[in-house]
Amino acid sequence: MDWLKIIHLLAVMGWMTSIFAVPRALIYWKREHARLGDFGPLGDLTIRLYRFSAGLGVIALITGIWLGWIWGFPAWLHLKIGLVLLLVVHYVWTGRMVLLATRGIFRESDMFLRIFNEISVFVVIAVLWAVVVKPF
Repeated sequence: MDWLKIIHLLAVMGWMTSIFAVPRALIYWKREHARLGDFGPLGDLTIRLYRFSAGLGVIALITGIWLGWIWGFPAWLHLKIGLVLLLVVHYVWTGRMVLLATRGIFRESDMFLRIFNEISVFVVIAVLWAVVVKPF
């Protein structure tokens, strides 16, 4: 079971990289697009990071459910799953922004993207608390 935990943690770390980095990259991509009036290298990097991390998110989800099944889905795990679902919503929302950005559409302000980026940090802290403290 230790190898399963290791795979889960590695996949989660990779997925979290995208959750933290892509909204920030959108800010810089938006600025680059305004300056160049074209797609630019930041757009390519942002899209590649988002796509790569999608696979890691799927691996994290599968291994997480597998671990939950092994542990019998204790009560604290229900809290963690709920919080992870919030991160999935955040990730999908980010993907929608990336998709629009590929068409040159940047609707969100820099301030919105910064706040959007920081919200995920608070949710991840809550996930870590649930996993470490196991409140129920």
